[in-house]
Amino acid sequence: MKEFQLKYGTNPNQKPARIYMQGDAELPVEILNGKPGYINFLDAFNSWQLVRDLKKALGMPAAASFKHVSPAGAAIGLPLDDTLRAMYHIDADTELSPLACAYARARGADRMSSFGDWIALSDVCDLSTAKLIQHEVSDGIIAPGYDADALEVLKSKKKGNYNIVAIDPNYEPSPLESRTVFGVTFEQGRQDLEISNETMLMNIVTENKDISADQRRDLIISLIVLKYTQSNSVCYVQGGQTIGVGAGQQSRVHCTRLAGQKADNWQLRHMPKVLNLPFRDDLSKPNRDNAIDVYIGDTPEDVIADDVWAETFTEKPAPLTAEEKRAWLDQVTGVSLGSDAFFPFGDNIERARRSGVTAIVQPGGSIRDQQVIDTCNRYGIAMAFCGIRLFHH
Repeated sequence: MKEFQLKYGTNPNQKPARIYMQGDAELPVEILNGKPGYINFLDAFNSWQLVRDLKKALGMPAAASFKHVSPAGAAIGLPLDDTLRAMYHIDADTELSPLACAYARARGADRMSSFGDWIALSDVCDLSTAKLIQHEVSDGIIAPGYDADALEVLKSKKKGNYNIVAIDPNYEPSPLESRTVFGVTFEQGRQDLEISNETMLMNIVTENKDISADQRRDLIISLIVLKYTQSNSVCYVQGGQTIGVGAGQQSRVHCTRLAGQKADNWQLRHMPKVLNLPFRDDLSKPNRDNAIDVYIGDTPEDVIADDVWAETFTEKPAPLTAEEKRAWLDQVTGVSLGSDAFFPFGDNIERARRSGVTAIVQPGGSIRDQQVIDTCNRYGIAMAFCGIRLFHH
């Protein structure tokens, strides 16, 4: 197949639309079910590169949850403990393959943003992973293949219209890429930068030079995620998964704040008071996620006020106070943070430390590098300069 006709482009009025290969080349994908659209394929090709890079760098199955050409979450396939299972709505006795664990973590990082996501898997989709996907609201999936029983489960989604794409895992594009904007063609070399401990984490510029193996892994994850996130972008990672991704902000400190708030929300979801919320049995997962987000936010009365709590809960929950939230977050440590370009001011570090960040990687190169280093030193944060910007547009 050299081309695939699309219903429309980014918006319904943008017609005609297609994806195609130049010359005699064949498309590296096979559409096994559904009819993916323009944005679906943008998400598919970006997310596939991300999980492929994670698998190559860390040697473990990887998954990503994409929305609007940026990851809402990404992870490798480390096992889930009972708390994470509860947070991600997975029964304690459900058997999970490593690939299923990667997807559960990627989807669970920011469940609000992942609603209606595009999924990417680094490995052949197995039944364990397909059963998790079966019960989530999702637009489609890309993977290097599908076990027969997994494919049947996925085909049952969306009344048989779920988008399922298989990609050739050996496909390598041209080293030059081009696109047309306003009738003008742009051309550049592909961003094929290898991200590893040896290429990115050797230049530690702070007084604290102690970065654990787990944090080095998490810093690598942050950089690979940033490589495929719309800039400006900042990524918080802990335990082999993203916990807060900030994308497309014009101000870097706003990006750090946005991602930091997402990371804080992920941490607050660990609280027993949140895990034990008395939800009604007939409440759907998306409605639970919405209620949790509101409950831990600044306007909990929207779900626990006297006139509304019974719509969501079997009994009225006690409010989660600002003091309780701050006390919980003050215990958080060991979070890793990556930035796709240099931090111009120490205010980014000040915000990051409030979310438990103790290790950072960023390119460096600001005229205020020393101020940023000094701020890290004040709090004992270790920081590496990777020396290379990772903008993605």
